[in-house]
Amino acid sequence: MLKYKNHSEKISLIREGKLSLRENVSDFLKLIREKPELNAFNSVFDDCVGYSEAIETKIKNGNSGKLAGMVVAVKDVLAIADRPLTCSSNILRNFTALYNATAVQKLIDEDAIIIGKTNCDEFAMGSSNENSAFGNVLNPVDITRVPGGSSGGSAVAVAAHLCDVSLGTDTGGSIRQPAAFCGIYGLKPTYGRVSRYGLTAFASSFDTIGPFAKNIEDIELVLSVISGYDEKDSTSRKMGHTVSGLKINSEDKFKIGLPVEYFGDGLNMEIRDSIQMKIDLLKKNGHEIMNIQLPHTEYSIAAYYILTTAEASSNLARFDGARYGYRSAESNNLSGMYMNSRTEGFGSEVKRRIMLGTYVLSSGYYDAYYRKAQKVRRLLKEDFDRAFGEVDFILTPTTPTTAFKIGEKTSDPLAMYLEDIYTTSANLAGLPGINIPAGFDQKNLPIGMQLMSRQFDEERLLNFCRVFDM
Repeated sequence: MLKYKNHSEKISLIREGKLSLRENVSDFLKLIREKPELNAFNSVFDDCVGYSEAIETKIKNGNSGKLAGMVVAVKDVLAIADRPLTCSSNILRNFTALYNATAVQKLIDEDAIIIGKTNCDEFAMGSSNENSAFGNVLNPVDITRVPGGSSGGSAVAVAAHLCDVSLGTDTGGSIRQPAAFCGIYGLKPTYGRVSRYGLTAFASSFDTIGPFAKNIEDIELVLSVISGYDEKDSTSRKMGHTVSGLKINSEDKFKIGLPVEYFGDGLNMEIRDSIQMKIDLLKKNGHEIMNIQLPHTEYSIAAYYILTTAEASSNLARFDGARYGYRSAESNNLSGMYMNSRTEGFGSEVKRRIMLGTYVLSSGYYDAYYRKAQKVRRLLKEDFDRAFGEVDFILTPTTPTTAFKIGEKTSDPLAMYLEDIYTTSANLAGLPGINIPAGFDQKNLPIGMQLMSRQFDEERLLNFCRVFDM
């Protein structure tokens, strides 16, 4: 397989006759078969080879789409017509989607090649990809460690060179955290920028679809395709924001905020040191670095898990054995069918979150938990609004640790939830955030750094990421 830096270079090689798209797709399929231990895919579409010749002809004739020949893997919570849509769960193990998610349709319309559906935590609930009914996904850097979650399969597919780009979803860090653990770029766009139509909902006011890639150019290109208003999604924004690909001027100088709350106790020293090297680079290049405060950060994890579990308990009520998905055979009446289908069909983490969400929404607890968490969400948003009145970007660690061992945190849900401590705030506030690879620790495990910007300011955010490559 010929190596190429990004999609633009791949297209050039195809046009010059130096790369066969059919062979390229076949090579990706071969690599997937050679690395079954990674368990990155729930389903692989071998028939995608057949699309490659027609797309290659379009490329050479100059009438191809923006993503022509890009080989893309899609997280198995997004619908692809006539393909499995399992959400890595038993309850949907045999379910087939009837239509394409809007984001997927936009990829197809621009001649991308969908190679398969990637493994993830069940219904996107998890921080390690150990909650899948299809088994653990393994980190390609060190297979004894987790790849992060919930979009672990999508991150691994890119990091292990099993595709060019992948789509994941981010509810509280599920793109940025696995990107950090696997050493690649992962973007969570502004909430409302990418249509959620065709996405199986976990927490509807948090869920965001975004890309993984090994370079900023491909992140930028995919975002430009999947962004935009969709009348099928009531939360999709009617705004003309685009990602132009304009390169940042080396003379432009920015103010970068460092939240003091993100650099306190609990942050791994090697991560702190690696990020400090990046901060020193920014200073050297003339950018202004200043400490800022996000005073309600300490409440972000509690607010996040109260609100998302509440929304999950509502969203997952539809999986009852009556309409679609798994139905228990051990039922003598309607209530028994509901109970047994959900007991047998859902995994332990999904059950935990449904029960927690039902509890915080119940009579007598709604005001004490759910309503109060909504107020905290507003305060967190105001913290960021004030901060962005002073700075252009906010720079933080993506995770408090590098990739941890498989099984290390499964018996301690709170320790697992705290892995999201630096990422949930962006979802609570609806902000865009990206993981930027920031080096390696002494065990050669990837370190991630997070950059956040104002809502719908992805163009400057992605352009500024190039500073770290200069």
